[in-house]
Amino acid sequence: MRAKGIAFQFVEMNIADFQRCARETGVAQMPQLVSPQGAWLTDTTAIIAHFEGQGAEPKLTPTTATGTFLSLLFEDAFDEWLWRPALYYRWAFDEDSRLMGHQIARTLLRDLPAPLWLRSFWITQRQKREYLKADGVTHENGPALERHYLAVLDMLEPIFAARPYLFGDRPCEADFGLFGSMFRHFSSDPTPAAILRERAPNVMVWIARLWAATPDSLANYDRVADPPSDLDPLLRCIGADYLPYLEANLEAVANHKPRVRFESFGGHFEIPTSTYRAACWQDLCRKFAALSTTEQETVSDRLGFEIKQRTEALDLDLPPPSKGRRVRNRHWR
Repeated sequence: MRAKGIAFQFVEMNIADFQRCARETGVAQMPQLVSPQGAWLTDTTAIIAHFEGQGAEPKLTPTTATGTFLSLLFEDAFDEWLWRPALYYRWAFDEDSRLMGHQIARTLLRDLPAPLWLRSFWITQRQKREYLKADGVTHENGPALERHYLAVLDMLEPIFAARPYLFGDRPCEADFGLFGSMFRHFSSDPTPAAILRERAPNVMVWIARLWAATPDSLANYDRVADPPSDLDPLLRCIGADYLPYLEANLEAVANHKPRVRFESFGGHFEIPTSTYRAACWQDLCRKFAALSTTEQETVSDRLGFEIKQRTEALDLDLPPPSKGRRVRNRHWR
């Protein structure tokens, strides 16, 4: 909103607010946005696309077809691929879980009629069950999540040492997707923040720069085009690690399997299937299919991954949650 110069009012949700928003959109998650006219939006990807599509300056989508596709792919990957490492550092480490359990109890749970210590204890235990045990995190694969975080920092650090944003002098969807975990999790929670300060100081600078971005600060810079070649190690890592998971998850959803198995950074994971991620992958595959043959080859070469045109999977009907239907969680379960 700030980067676009769109006036907004930030509201710190309590439980009643969260439940009301979930009823309006059909999905219990953050962020939720309501317009002055009463229209609702949820999901970062959809919110970005909505305001970018309205044409408000500064435009942030890359100017080329391949750049646009890769920006959206990065946005999805950063939002979902970094989800598990972000929640792992928050809830698997004592200092981090105590801090954030107390913070959530003091803010989101402030309208619950219980002492602060009890709210803090309850939410901490709940989050550990939800975001560690239920999300396939074990003592055995925890080190893989740490390797994941360190590898991403090491790939990002020289990029932000060379230029202000991922693709160039102006941010794009990819930057905002990365910002979610980097700002609210990795730079805020004690354990990953200490690693970030020591290992990737230029990533810290980028976090602050994007947080402070305004139309005036971006006005003198042109929109970005294709991502520079120094992003190829990150693209190939996503192609080798994240996209195979998306394929496996889509296949599991298509075959009505409740769980999906995959490997990531040397760790073995088994997690519930995600209809939401399947729908996001479908959308990206459709956008890939709309590229020219040359553009598809360029994308596949840079990813080291050939995005399959699976008609039967793309034809799956995966309607998003909506008002008036049973409220679902962020995975559309």
